[in-house]
Amino acid sequence: MTDATAYVLLEDGTRFDGQACGATGSSPGEGHAVGEVVFTTGMSGYQESMTDPSFAGQLIAYTYPHIGNYGTSAQAMESERAWARAAIMREACNREDAPTAERGWLDWLEDCGVHAISGVDVRSLVMHIREAGAMRGGVFPASMPEAHARELIAAEPSMAGQDLARVVTPERVSRHGDAGDGPRISVIDSGIKASMVRELVARGARVTLHPCTTSADELLAEDPDAVFLSNGPGDPAALTYIVDTVRELVGKKPVWGICLGHQLLCRAVGLDTFKLPFGHHGANHPVRDLQTGRVEITSQNHGFAALGPGGARTIDSDEPVRWETDFGAAALSHVNLYDRTVEGLELLDVPGGTVQYHPEAGPGPHDSLYLFDRFLDRIAHA
Repeated sequence: MTDATAYVLLEDGTRFDGQACGATGSSPGEGHAVGEVVFTTGMSGYQESMTDPSFAGQLIAYTYPHIGNYGTSAQAMESERAWARAAIMREACNREDAPTAERGWLDWLEDCGVHAISGVDVRSLVMHIREAGAMRGGVFPASMPEAHARELIAAEPSMAGQDLARVVTPERVSRHGDAGDGPRISVIDSGIKASMVRELVARGARVTLHPCTTSADELLAEDPDAVFLSNGPGDPAALTYIVDTVRELVGKKPVWGICLGHQLLCRAVGLDTFKLPFGHHGANHPVRDLQTGRVEITSQNHGFAALGPGGARTIDSDEPVRWETDFGAAALSHVNLYDRTVEGLELLDVPGGTVQYHPEAGPGPHDSLYLFDRFLDRIAHA
């Protein structure tokens, strides 16, 4: 590529050239973004991904070739801002073709201050990450020498060990849902998506979002009907303060976790987590619900997973294998059919359960929306 105005550089020295756009394109030759480079396989939902707090600290490579072809809108926001640090694309579009579109994608990225690059051989980039694993990298203007770019990448901390929950958590408590007699859900908000709140409120729940530093005593003082552990970014092993809080809640209130919340509950009951080679990011991941036998196509966004019984990283069978935890037995409830990793568990001796993926489908298929109904039904019968 002879007309490259920007490039992607990975920490192992692999380089991909392209054209600067977004915030980078607004100031040619200026600005850069550094973080962990991951890829997402969704064919749509680019704005939802960019505003998902779980992508904090990361640069998103979109595998679908055309990104931005239906514009952006307020209703597609999963939080109040963009959290991913950059967008890496094969062919970026700036149209407003959807009836609800309010802004072009590249214009929106520029408004949000998000660096972006188009014209990248994303297929080769993804194949490299699949072989070598997700790694640190950056988007840089073509004028920046590679030696300086390598220094910037080396200065970026690894995703393993990072506490990003404190970065994305709200500063204060907020309440959602109409007053009434619906179940009261207290959320430890380590980066919750707006669509999760909407799904709970739509079912009559009264939802209170708490900063992730809230203590167990403060949560119990509200006497909620259940505690919800939200999605979020970073390494669950770095969030010992949340894990300690959850340990004080398990057995006293029903606890349900999604994504990072799943990992935190697993660690709270004595299980361990590990970093996946390149994570699960996208809206086409098949998961088997072992309680129904049904295979669901799911939306996922995480880079860590829970270890199975005996410390196994994968589960060989489609059976509800069991762990012995600090709070009694737990059974596998969901398994990933791509790589056989743990996708959910149910606590058998105290009320609680988790799923690793995103049943709110923001973006993604709606196969798993029933899990919100299952959660609220179990609260009612706890």
